[in-house]
Amino acid sequence: MSSSTQDLIPQLNLESTFGALFIGVTIAAILFGITNVQTFIYFQTHRDTERTFYKLVVIGLWILDALHLALIVHCVYYYLVNNYGNIGALTEIVWSFKLQIIIDVVLIYGVHIMYTYRIWIVSRGRSRALPITVVIIIVLVSGPASLPGAYLIRTEWSTFMAFGTIAFVDVVIASSLCYLLATSRTGFSSTDSLLTKLMAYTINTGCVTSIFSIATVIACAAMPRNFIFLGIEFLVTKLYVNSYLALLNARYYFEASADTINSSEYHVHHRVYRPELHVGASRDGELQASRKNMFNHLGDEVVHPTRSDKPQKSTEVTVEMDSFSSV
Repeated sequence: MSSSTQDLIPQLNLESTFGALFIGVTIAAILFGITNVQTFIYFQTHRDTERTFYKLVVIGLWILDALHLALIVHCVYYYLVNNYGNIGALTEIVWSFKLQIIIDVVLIYGVHIMYTYRIWIVSRGRSRALPITVVIIIVLVSGPASLPGAYLIRTEWSTFMAFGTIAFVDVVIASSLCYLLATSRTGFSSTDSLLTKLMAYTINTGCVTSIFSIATVIACAAMPRNFIFLGIEFLVTKLYVNSYLALLNARYYFEASADTINSSEYHVHHRVYRPELHVGASRDGELQASRKNMFNHLGDEVVHPTRSDKPQKSTEVTVEMDSFSSV
């Protein structure tokens, strides 16, 4: 046994090194299960549509996510099973760990590109200054930062640069989407309420990925001699895939929530006959139909709502919703 290996033995803490990797892989497997559920929901709700591009994107994300899970499982298996008791093997980086870094880069920046494409769609009919600015920021900041993370993983600064850049791009994308949503308000309470929900949805998904990216940087800076930051890094890719799939399935989640609320209200009031309640129920039905009509126009074209001069006539409002959930 070499002297370097003997020096490594008293400093090795399995709980904070390979124990952290094992926990990270376990949680990553759970997140991959959620990815499977979201992928199933997407294809079930879009089986009758012609959205071939988005279906191919979902299939590609699922394949890369499955490959990433297989690689990190092999990495942990290599150290904890194949080389059990072989301390010298801990000083080497297995090939599967190096390859999963490349998958990380492809998945994360692929999701960023798809979010940028969403921004481009939302801004249809408006000035293209915002989406072009976002594209320039992502290319200038993300491109150079991804190379050190892929090829100089042994240095701490590469981790700081890569994940700090990822968090910054998340903030830029979430801010851009929220700005476009906020400027799409129509003055109609139902439409504005739906836009508010989408803004909250966008902020929440952006915050989750940003928080874990920043947590990776903090863990690497505070505890550079253990693998806790790598355990967190295993989860970042899964969170990006799930956040984008959740965005594609937003229509399904919103409609399911609305149906649940309407069903609960029906069970509470269905035994009491009141004419005014029947009028209110018909209005609720019209409002629900109007909301579904919004989703049915997703991505076809951007229609800017207008108010009717005659308040007696119902006004049909459509908004550019396909930038947030495809049909």
